[in-house]
Amino acid sequence: MSSMRQRMLAGEAYIADDPEIIADLDRAVRLTERFNTSPAEDPEGRLAALRELLGSLGEEAWVRPPFHCDYGWQTHIGPRSFVNFNAVFLDVARITIGADVQIGPNVQLLTATHPVEAEPRRAKWEAAEPITIGDNVWLGGGVIVLAGVTIGENTVVGAGAVVTKDLPTNVVALGNPARVVRELA
Repeated sequence: MSSMRQRMLAGEAYIADDPEIIADLDRAVRLTERFNTSPAEDPEGRLAALRELLGSLGEEAWVRPPFHCDYGWQTHIGPRSFVNFNAVFLDVARITIGADVQIGPNVQLLTATHPVEAEPRRAKWEAAEPITIGDNVWLGGGVIVLAGVTIGENTVVGAGAVVTKDLPTNVVALGNPARVVRELA
C-alpha cells in the first residue's frame, strides 16, 4: 500500500497526516523562516537558505522575502527569474518557473486542490496538480494561478488576474477568470 506521501507525489488523493509529509512541512517552515528573517546585510546567507529550501534555483534568480511555500523542494525557479514580495507557492505538486520570469508582489501559485463534495473534504482528503510557467512570462501583482495550469512563454498576465486554464505563448491575459485580450508578435 502506498504511503500518503507517495500518493501525494503521484498526484493522487491523500491525507496530509503522513509523518513524512509533516517532516517535509516542518523543514519548509524552518527554512522559510530562516530566509524571511535573514538580515539584508547577509545576501549570501539569504541565498543559501533559499537554495536549501527550493528544489532548484537558477543562476541570478532572486526571491524577495517574505516568501511562503508548503514544501520548497517541489519548486524550481529558472535562471534570471525574479519573485517579488509576499509570494505564496502551495507546492504540493511541482511548480516549474522558466528562465527570465517576472513575478509581481502577492502572486499565488496554488497546486493544491480539495474535493467539491462535503464528506471527503471534511475527511481532509486533498490532491494537487502541477503548475508550469514558461520562459519570459510576466505575472503582474496579485495574480493567482490555479492547479494544473501551464502558461506559455512570453505571456503577460495582468495584475489581479485569476488563471484557471492554460494560456498559450505570446499573449496578454487579464481578468477573472483570465482571458486572452491580445496576441504579442
